[in-house]
Amino acid sequence: MKIAREHELIVTIVRKGWAERVINAAKNAGARGGTILHGRGVGVHEQKKLLGLPIEPEKEIILTLIHRDKTNEVLKAIVDAGQLQKPGMGVGFVLDVDKVVGVVELLEQCGEEI
Repeated sequence: MKIAREHELIVTIVRKGWAERVINAAKNAGARGGTILHGRGVGVHEQKKLLGLPIEPEKEIILTLIHRDKTNEVLKAIVDAGQLQKPGMGVGFVLDVDKVVGVVELLEQCGEEI
């Protein structure tokens, strides 16, 4: 079984409807794809009401597993596509990934095994 140890996870949280453009930008910058999850925000920017009823804003969470060498380039593309430099547009962060299994294309790049 192969285990890769040279990857990071870019987590991006954007407004509903923005995930596709973020994933397309990430792919153009070198990512192989991503996973979109659905959620809802409860932060300070989400405390809006319509006709006295609270609005529960829907969010899209994008998970992008990427080789460390490509992280900065892909993250910059994500920030630009999601307009994350603007207040209230979303957030992105990078997590170290200790081990990766099951993603054959990424593991073949590393050539690592247990």
